[in-house]
Amino acid sequence: MGYFRVSNSASQDLDDVWEYIAAANIDAADRLIERFYETFQQLSEFPNLGHKRRDIGERPLLFCAVGSYEVVYRVFPGFVEIDAVLHGSRDVPEVLREREPEQ
Repeated sequence: MGYFRVSNSASQDLDDVWEYIAAANIDAADRLIERFYETFQQLSEFPNLGHKRRDIGERPLLFCAVGSYEVVYRVFPGFVEIDAVLHGSRDVPEVLREREPEQ
């Protein structure tokens, strides 16, 4: 079984997603967050499931789609770190550039 760690930024992303969805439907928000965590676990067990994005540059980031969202993560020996959970409509490269000092 693999391990995953959720960064502070990704944790805030999850809170923001939950709050946005919960404003209309709390059960749907709970289900989506559960789906994210199931994906995190799957990525920890099979870290190469994700794909790279050329528009991100040479950073060692992988991406995995969950519905309309992109899970952004990095692979380390023995675990994966979830760096961001971003809606696909956002300018993902720009958000990651803004967060770069945190990571």
